[in-house]
Amino acid sequence: MSKRELPAYEQVKAFIRGHISSGDWKPGDPVPSESALMAQFGVSRMTVNRALRELAAEGMVTRVQGSGTRVAQLHRISSRLTIRDIHEEVVERGHTHATRVLTVAREAASADVAPALGLAPGAPVFHTVLIHLENGIPIQYEDRYVNPAAAPDYLLTDFTQTTPTHHLLLHAPLTEASYAIEACLPTADEARELGIKRSEPCLAMMRRTVSGANVASVARLVYPGTRYSFAGQFQA
Repeated sequence: MSKRELPAYEQVKAFIRGHISSGDWKPGDPVPSESALMAQFGVSRMTVNRALRELAAEGMVTRVQGSGTRVAQLHRISSRLTIRDIHEEVVERGHTHATRVLTVAREAASADVAPALGLAPGAPVFHTVLIHLENGIPIQYEDRYVNPAAAPDYLLTDFTQTTPTHHLLLHAPLTEASYAIEACLPTADEARELGIKRSEPCLAMMRRTVSGANVASVARLVYPGTRYSFAGQFQA
């Protein structure tokens, strides 16, 4: 569905969300008034009010009587985006989480990685490869690239004590997150580190997070299909 085919209130939301995610509007900046948005989109006050009300419920903006609408602080936006930390998942199951660190490096962004992070090829990026274990059994191969502008101290982290997800949630609060999940067979490296055969089906999640004006990280998370399942709950 194109933007023009979106309901009017969704067009207003997309306009505001786009300016926040791109960093054009910073935390604390005022959002255009209801009257200005009504004139710009040719819609009713009720439509604009619905858009702002829903954005406030999502934590993107704050509305104060008499002061108008402003961009929310990043931590407020981040709190509305649920990114599960695998350490927390394992602990919630009453099990023990551990991490095996394979790679912690500063590299030049490849032609594939650079556009995903919104950087020029050859720009510096941080690269980590970790194996997450549950009760000593490998359950996730994490291959992650991080934008230094979003998390400059990322490589200083002890990843046996703090997961990349936890570090990024603290230091690069989210304004946007997206992911895709697909069935796959592991690469030779993934199979070896996960202790599985290359013929064993896996689930791969490709996850991208944005913090303000920067793409914070892109990650490929590979799970052995026999050891992991995704679960969620939706409530009206």
